[in-house]
Amino acid sequence: MNAVTRRAVIATAAVSMALSLAACGQAGGGDSEDKGSSTKIGLLLPENKTSRYEALDKPQFEKAVKAACSDCEIVYNNAVSDVVKQKQQFDQLIADGVKVIALDPVDSAKAAGWVKDAKAKGVKVVAYDRAVPGADAYVSHDNNKVGELQGQALLAALGSKAATANVVMINGDEKDPNAALFKKGAHTALDGKVGKIAYEASGEWDPKVAGEKMSAAISSVGKDKIGAVYSANDGMAGGIITSLENAGVKNVPVGGQDAEVAGIQRIVAGSQTFTIYKSPLQLAPEAAKFAVNLLKGKELGAQGATDGVPSTLFPPVVVDKTNIQTTVIADGIYKAADVCTADLAAKCTELGIK
Repeated sequence: MNAVTRRAVIATAAVSMALSLAACGQAGGGDSEDKGSSTKIGLLLPENKTSRYEALDKPQFEKAVKAACSDCEIVYNNAVSDVVKQKQQFDQLIADGVKVIALDPVDSAKAAGWVKDAKAKGVKVVAYDRAVPGADAYVSHDNNKVGELQGQALLAALGSKAATANVVMINGDEKDPNAALFKKGAHTALDGKVGKIAYEASGEWDPKVAGEKMSAAISSVGKDKIGAVYSANDGMAGGIITSLENAGVKNVPVGGQDAEVAGIQRIVAGSQTFTIYKSPLQLAPEAAKFAVNLLKGKELGAQGATDGVPSTLFPPVVVDKTNIQTTVIADGIYKAADVCTADLAAKCTELGIK
């Protein structure tokens, strides 16, 4: 998807959201502290080790809801990777009269039971980014495609070396259903096209754990025998790259995901090869649209269905040093100043980032 097409998709999504939510402001001005209120929307995000949740998803979701529904109250919590804490947050939202919850679960399998209980109490759930069985709606990106793009980008970086390369795979948390899709997609792209997957483990979405697993891979495979590293996200890629540098391993392609500013900076610097951009300008407005439409009993406006749940899945985009300007900068996710710190200014100029 080129930059012009992507901005058109984002603009269309924004217009659709505005039209769908226009009637929201008519909801009658009851006391927002009233537990019977129908204007409360909950947002529960899973962790804060991945910076995108606090830096991008949360503010974009809040902005999208408030822009179209001034009397909707948003109640937010982050589970900091603790499924027990998230269950408490979920239950508290229901106790406080929240009628729709946008939930990005720490553990989707466990969250399925929460959704069932919520439905019995008349509470609707939008599965945000990660699928939850039984949810009323689901919005995400095509997560199998994310993995395929990651694998294809590694192959492109390896070039003629791919057929004999030893690849290390550091996957996401096994409790996250998206991690399984990323892994599956990456294997689809890599299996049979690289020498072998020489080491594979879960980094648990934790940069420290991922770095430790990378160190173990270096010991197992040999520091001079690693051809490329698949990292399921940018946060873990940071820990992986630190381990590679500490071991003196150089010029090894490392991929990532989420287009975190730190990941983009590593791409500019040359230590990370690519990331996958999943625009919150698509994800958050669509989730907001679903949430408010459920609140008001309106048609969802989903693009399709996933395992029987009405859903919209957006296409992901590979970002490397050639298209930083036309993706995350052009879309307004980051300003050039966010990326181009003093030590990166010269390289940013070379890459046309402005």
